[in-house]
Parts: sequence; structure tokens; C-alpha cells
Amino acid sequence: MAERTLLNQLIDALRCQPGVGPKSAQRIAFHLLERDREGGSRLARIMAEAMTRIQRCGRCRTLSEHALCGLCANPNRDPGVLCVVEQPAEIVAIEQATDYCGLYYVLGGRLSPLSGIGPEELGLDDLEARLREGEIKEVILAISPTVEGSVTAQYIAESARGIDVKVTRIAHGVPLGGELEHVDGGTLALAFSGRRGL
Repeated sequence: MAERTLLNQLIDALRCQPGVGPKSAQRIAFHLLERDREGGSRLARIMAEAMTRIQRCGRCRTLSEHALCGLCANPNRDPGVLCVVEQPAEIVAIEQATDYCGLYYVLGGRLSPLSGIGPEELGLDDLEARLREGEIKEVILAISPTVEGSVTAQYIAESARGIDVKVTRIAHGVPLGGELEHVDGGTLALAFSGRRGL
């Protein structure tokens, strides 16, 4: 059995990152130890601080080091429009690519009874309570078009309809610059069903 040296422990710890396999973890560990100890120390210090201080925003459930994230605390955001996303990274993508100026709600996943993920784990009761406050007029569902994503979107839409909140879903279909012959059938079907006039 291989000795559990500190080097082996470092390599194993680096493997917790998505997309980092044994060889990549080994390369990163050797790079930090042989060429960038200062960078490694800075990474360790910031990582420890981030793991301690970054929590969930009390309003939208994104990651924040404050009780309210910068978006929820921004008085220039439109409080009448709420975009529901699966993960905090999707907020960054929307903010960088669009001129959306409403607020967000992060589910943290999709409904998946087989995996034990129900409405409670996604904070859907909190979302419904927020909709019942009456300030939100439109909910934009920016949820992946998977089977689980569609079930999650339908669940939220049903809750919102009972509260008289408009529900929309972002369009799905052929990517900009995409070639139709390379698009899968499901994506093409979504693109056709979501077509609009010019």
C-alpha cells in the first residue's frame, strides 16, 4: 500500500475539482511545489477564507460573503422580474451575456426524486413565499431543458399560476452560428416548437 505522504494527500485533495483527474492533479501539485510556492500559499489562504466566509445569500441563495449579495442589495435592479436558475455560475453567464436587470433565485439543482432531491432541497417553498409577497410580476425560468429541468420548470410554473405571476421560459434551440445538420433532434424539435415571427 502506498504511503500517505503529504504530497499524495495534496494530489488527492486537488482531485476534488471537476475535470481534474489523477495526472492533472499531480501536474498542479508539482507545479505549485516546484515553481510557484507563493501562488500555492496564496491559493491555500484564499481558499480557507472563502470556505469560511462565503455562504448563501438570504434572499436569492447565490454565493455571497454578505447576508445579501450585491445583486439583491442593488436598488437599481428591477424587483418585479425574477430569473430562476439552477446554479450560481449561471447568474455570472447571464450577467455577462445579456442586459437583464432583474433579480435572481438559485435552486441549487433540479427536482430528481430518484436522487432524493425534492422541493425542500431546492427551496421551492421559499420561492413560492417570495412570489406571494406580490412584488414579482414575472418569473423567467432559465432551467436546463432536460427531463428533470422540464419537471422543475413545470412545478414552478404551476405554483406561480396560482399566485397570478407571469411565467416565461428562456428559448432553447439552435445555437447562434450553428449548422442545422450538426444539431441533435431534441434541440431541433425545441427550436421548431419555440419559433417566433420576424
